[in-house]
Amino acid sequence: MSRPALDHFPFDVWSRLVGRHSRTMHREPNAWTYGDPMGDRPFREAVAAYLRTSRAVRCEPEQIMVVHGSQHALDLTARVLLDPGSPVWVEEPGYVGVRDVLRLRGAKLVPVPVDGEGLNVAVGVERAPRARAAYVTPSHEYPLGMTMSLSRRLELLDWARRSGSWIVEDDYDSEYRYESLPIASLQGLDRDSRVLYVGTFSKVLFPALRVGYVVIPEPLLARFAAVRAATDDFPPVFVQAVLADFLREGHFARHIRRMRTLYRERRSALAAAIADELGDALTVVRGEAGMHLVAMLPKGRNDREVSVRAARRGLWAMPLSSCYSGKPSRQGFVLGFGGTNVPEIREGVRKLKSVLGGDA
Repeated sequence: MSRPALDHFPFDVWSRLVGRHSRTMHREPNAWTYGDPMGDRPFREAVAAYLRTSRAVRCEPEQIMVVHGSQHALDLTARVLLDPGSPVWVEEPGYVGVRDVLRLRGAKLVPVPVDGEGLNVAVGVERAPRARAAYVTPSHEYPLGMTMSLSRRLELLDWARRSGSWIVEDDYDSEYRYESLPIASLQGLDRDSRVLYVGTFSKVLFPALRVGYVVIPEPLLARFAAVRAATDDFPPVFVQAVLADFLREGHFARHIRRMRTLYRERRSALAAAIADELGDALTVVRGEAGMHLVAMLPKGRNDREVSVRAARRGLWAMPLSSCYSGKPSRQGFVLGFGGTNVPEIREGVRKLKSVLGGDA
């Protein structure tokens, strides 16, 4: 899961940019001293320009905080927004990582079911009408993959405005859409400064990079800066300088275009292999974006038991049931394909077939 095609990353370009900044660091005094808790200004300018043009995010560089990936962003956001016992809507099924962060903060998790239009806002209002915040993945719901409809987005924004609540929008892999242009952000529709927008470069470039960002509503800027300064001071400057050039010189956009084509091929190969080899034993949920697919088991099968048997065959088949806060209503698998080539995908599906057939 979440593993990109590292063998297709433009290491020659990256190495050249790293070398350039290594040679010129002695002429950049800011690279050697304490930095801004929000992040390096040139990098934040480059991120703001990218988000405005590609994701329709309404932001200025001053609103962007550079963080160590989306998980760090969620931790900082929880520290700023929540008190112990604060109710928070979370998607059901949803991202396990955010539940862990919220539990560490002592928040009260309010699971809200998702359907074909995304988070069911009406159910959320029924269960916790004045929740402190709602965590959503509207461009590509994790894990099921649907896109939140416009009517649901407007309903969610209206709820946040009326209740004085916050919305945390996690846009973790929206660069990779295969049947349409990238969907505009929920944050771009917000006219009341209620949405915090979280993104990361670690998933789309390489996981060890550990660079993400939060677009913060202006009323929260001072609180975020204070919490950041008290926890880890400021983000490393050098990698931000390299990434700023990677963005400004067009390398990032070119890499995304190449990866979109590659991942579309791998996604299609995985769906076709499941249909050919497994038939009614596993049903793919239609997904238009990202680096994973969800495949459902028929009633009566236990995804955790199958996942354990698959692991013995060297397969990573994440059980869908692990994404539920409460009792899972569906059994299946979350299958990553980003870092796996087509022959490996086909062989993996054949192994999974033998596991499901009880041969493991």
